Amino acid sequence: MSNPIQVLLRWPFMHVEALFNRAFGDRINPLYHLGSITFFLFWIIGGSGLYLYIFFDTSVSGAYDSVEAMTHQQWFAGGVMRSMHRYASDAMVITMLVHMLRYYAFDRLRGFRSFSWLTGVALIWGVFASGVNGFMLPWDRLAQYVTIASFEWLDWLPSFGGTLIRNFIVPSSVSDRLFSLLVFVHIGVPLLVLLLMWIHVQRVPNASLQPPRPIAIGMVLLLLALSLLQPVHSQGGAADLASAVTRLDLDWFLLWLFPLIDRWPLGWVWALVSLATLLLLVLPWLPPKRRRNAGDALQMTLHPGGTKIALRSGETLLEAGLRAGLALPYECRNGGCGVCLCSVHHGKVDHGHYQADALSAEMRQRGQALMCCATALEDVEIIVDVPSLIHSDAPSLRRWHGRVQQMTRLGPDVMRLLVTPPDQGIAFTAGQYLDIVLADGQRRAFSFASPPNGGGLIELHVALVPGGRFTTQVFESMQEGDTLELEGPFGHFTLTESARPILFVAGATGFAPVKSIVEDAFQRGIQRPMRLYWGARNIGDLYLLDLARQWQADHPHFEFVPVLSEPDPDWNGRTGLVHEAMLSDFPDLREHEIYVCGSLIMVEVAIPAFLAHGASQNHCFSDAFTTQRPHQPPS
Repeated sequence: MSNPIQVLLRWPFMHVEALFNRAFGDRINPLYHLGSITFFLFWIIGGSGLYLYIFFDTSVSGAYDSVEAMTHQQWFAGGVMRSMHRYASDAMVITMLVHMLRYYAFDRLRGFRSFSWLTGVALIWGVFASGVNGFMLPWDRLAQYVTIASFEWLDWLPSFGGTLIRNFIVPSSVSDRLFSLLVFVHIGVPLLVLLLMWIHVQRVPNASLQPPRPIAIGMVLLLLALSLLQPVHSQGGAADLASAVTRLDLDWFLLWLFPLIDRWPLGWVWALVSLATLLLLVLPWLPPKRRRNAGDALQMTLHPGGTKIALRSGETLLEAGLRAGLALPYECRNGGCGVCLCSVHHGKVDHGHYQADALSAEMRQRGQALMCCATALEDVEIIVDVPSLIHSDAPSLRRWHGRVQQMTRLGPDVMRLLVTPPDQGIAFTAGQYLDIVLADGQRRAFSFASPPNGGGLIELHVALVPGGRFTTQVFESMQEGDTLELEGPFGHFTLTESARPILFVAGATGFAPVKSIVEDAFQRGIQRPMRLYWGARNIGDLYLLDLARQWQADHPHFEFVPVLSEPDPDWNGRTGLVHEAMLSDFPDLREHEIYVCGSLIMVEVAIPAFLAHGASQNHCFSDAFTTQRPHQPPS
């Protein structure tokens, strides 16, 4: 959930990101690397500052002259270094503020992220203090103004009580010892900032501290160009405490507070700073909050491998996987590149905010999501095509080589395969599926068509897909005795324990998992009323019609209703869409348990229709498949 301000801020971010993706490509979009750019700028500031310190005279009388000597006598190095030091400091402020604003806009500051947010607030003030202190060291008129104004502002605090500004009443008050202290502060505060930056990223899994090389090179070239075209110079000559500073050009990135110090009562400035800081600190706990019960403990299961990970509140799927040390694919981590695409097989996710080029509406309909943006709304199972996820000690993983014992053509475009299970057997639940792993690691998912106690062999129903790589192999070149690499079981399309009457709705080879469930129910003696609606184009596609009719004859509590959408002229049964046939018989579904398996289009049409007729989401189960997806059940 987001407040109106966050919604308003997200709009320009999303549009600018899309523009940058077209201009630079998603791999080097600077908005996706703000954190690492900030780290890189810090190293530029540190390197240039170290060079300047070598030639800097830390005495009051020599500071200004040493800076001027570097600026003009070493313009090829010292002058450029001084300018890069200044511009990199300004750029670091910009990247930090945009980074912080972006995280606020996308509501990435709650839960476990609050730690990074709070340390980020401290970093903002640390960089501000370091930058202000840096303006004091050249000891020009700008340094005089910044130093006196800063100490006046600090002196307002009761703990100082006016003792600080006494050091600047007359020129003789500013000693070399005091000036050396200012130099020491300018070394110590940045080191503290660096430590805080390291702490800041500790809860960010696989945090990147170095931007892509093109961005790094571009930043250096940009800073160098600014340094050459608009070099930084001292303002107004050397500091002179005997006269007041009347006119200066301020750096509005680091010295934005000083006009307020000049014009407002100092207490008001402290109140503004204190209230702004307090507001930033409490933002992670301000409404609106995420809709999640405090006691919820969600879990993500990744396939292949069956790795289970406990999810933190608000954590994206990618963050959870990286935190667990998994080698998941990713690049931009902001929904712009699509590298972290996965398939959600079970459970619901909030897809978050992403670029449409990375995740189209059609991809979402196929059950795909971007791990870097998606957060779980309930326990989820996802599939990522990464072989490294497979662990030999994963208890839920079973991978084996099965031999094709028998091939039977059940219909014009349906083949039944009987495959040997592993030597120790395979424990699955009726309605689950397995993967057939192809030579290049791609997978094709098929539901178990046999019950768990089906006599030893695994039954699969393979429908011919025009141009389909594996299904074409099955129908044209596969022979009995061939070996298949299989992995499973997966899935949650299984019968629940209740007393409700059961309605099955199957389309085409969606009959396979229903067959497994029904035969298992018969074997276990389940007496709940069951009715199966099996839809196909013509009678030839009802490839086990006689078996379904035999079930009806042998089991009084089971009924079978075939439905054809393109029937032959002599067909005298039900016609039309299969889910509409069921609704005509059961217009009120409030007391039923419903299982739907078929094409993605069929399921997307049927489920809303069932819910509109009173079906409960808690008692309406579905399993959808498409002909083109590489890794979704069943097929």
